[in-house]
Amino acid sequence: MVATTRLYRALIIAGLVTALGGCAAVSTSVAKRNLDVQTKISTSVFVDPVQRAKRTIYVNIRSGVMEFDRNAMSHAVRDAFVSNASGYTITDDPDEAQYQLNIFVITLEKASPTAGEIALKQGYSGDVSAGATAGAIVGSDQGRTMTSMVGGGLLGALGTTAANAFVQDVTYLLVADVQVKENAAKGVIVRKDSKINAKLSDSASSTQTVSEISNKKEYRTRIVTTANKVNLDMAEAQELMFKKTAYAMSSFF
Repeated sequence: MVATTRLYRALIIAGLVTALGGCAAVSTSVAKRNLDVQTKISTSVFVDPVQRAKRTIYVNIRSGVMEFDRNAMSHAVRDAFVSNASGYTITDDPDEAQYQLNIFVITLEKASPTAGEIALKQGYSGDVSAGATAGAIVGSDQGRTMTSMVGGGLLGALGTTAANAFVQDVTYLLVADVQVKENAAKGVIVRKDSKINAKLSDSASSTQTVSEISNKKEYRTRIVTTANKVNLDMAEAQELMFKKTAYAMSSFF
């Protein structure tokens, strides 16, 4: 009789955990049903204004990410400058351009728990361990036997897993380093000093200082774009991620 009572209690607890897991899944589905794309710039860039005839830009896009669609990003950048009211145009001749916009996409992938911590801090937080912990705590109240604790934990974990199996809170992350080079005004000479640090061994290192004279001023910044939605895939996220990233680049001019 005691064993039957415990079984009934375990089943009721499992049902409650499953219901709670289902509520969390439904809540996530509602809260994250729309695609949310956010773009942030590490440092603002201000290029010098020039007469309309000189408002030409040469764009160079590169990436070490195999899945990155360079053609799609190139089209997004061109479209962003077409809609830019400042009248800047893109040229294929780097010698003609007043500015060079060099873009290197470092990351384009699903965000890891660490990399996406800020973007995901208000996102979905339910997981299998939460269900297992709840089940174990409740199970320990039922006579505090090892069997009831393990059984409650397993039922709680299975309930949460079943409820959340089809609800994934997904974030994609795009990180692009951007370098803008600008032709300096006539008579202006730009001196650039660079330090190169190299590790020779565990106990020794080497530092080189390189100085060069150029007629180009240089600006550097980083653009980070995130896309978040339930069950999001790259095909859905890519277009708006590229569009917002390109818009941020065009805003420098």
